[in-house]
Amino acid sequence: MDPEFVEKRIVKFIRAKVIDAGFSGVVIGLSGGIDSSVVAALCVRALGSDKVLGLMLPEKDSEPSDVKDALKIAEQFNIPYKIIDVSPIINACKVTYVEDAADPPMIVGNVKARVRMITLYYYANKLRRLVVGTSNKSEILIGYFTKFGDGASDILPIGDLYKTQVRQLADYLNIPREIIDKIPTAGLWKGQTDESEIGVPYSVLDLILYGLEHWKNESEIAEELQIPIEKVNRIVEMWRRSEHKRIGPVIFKIAYRTPSLDWRVPLGL
Repeated sequence: MDPEFVEKRIVKFIRAKVIDAGFSGVVIGLSGGIDSSVVAALCVRALGSDKVLGLMLPEKDSEPSDVKDALKIAEQFNIPYKIIDVSPIINACKVTYVEDAADPPMIVGNVKARVRMITLYYYANKLRRLVVGTSNKSEILIGYFTKFGDGASDILPIGDLYKTQVRQLADYLNIPREIIDKIPTAGLWKGQTDESEIGVPYSVLDLILYGLEHWKNESEIAEELQIPIEKVNRIVEMWRRSEHKRIGPVIFKIAYRTPSLDWRVPLGL
């Protein structure tokens, strides 16, 4: 990957989408991780720091170091920011809806992601700005995001970059080394890490997905990477089962032209 070429293309994309929308800038959630750090840096290059608002949205289970890392990015790129503890909103949802206090962490984690989405869109609507998502291609392909949570945004600047490519771009953008090297986590519950849930490190995941992208079958990928085929099969299954996350609600077709299926407005018009 040529980081300079990719950076220029993404910067033009962000700038064009904000102009097309007729909005004044963007809102981004700053988690302290590599993905949001890279996207924040790209937004500043595209629009200027005054048109980028960073929201840090910790809750009671958040690691304090994540907020510190997010602050480093805000300060490095001169991004205006707000720190909002979303614990009261999450607790209100739990009291109102959750009947079983022992619900699996995934259920409560999805509530957290959706509360953060609501907060991002509140400020975006208030300021007439776009919400910029920070999901990468690796996460999107295996459905490693919350539907209508961190998966909800107006644009996804790094959505076609694998995680390993995001790391290359982070180096080019001078993201602090401690952020590039930190263990990836969605931060939805204590002790959570991406790779423990996915089952393979991103370095392997990306090679599996790259093989699928280029029409290789499971056996070919396993042989080339010298890994058990069961690991490849697991990733393929995650990819297949998560397709519903990558599309909007499915519309049952009755009429001659159907919204989102065969009746769409070209982007940019």
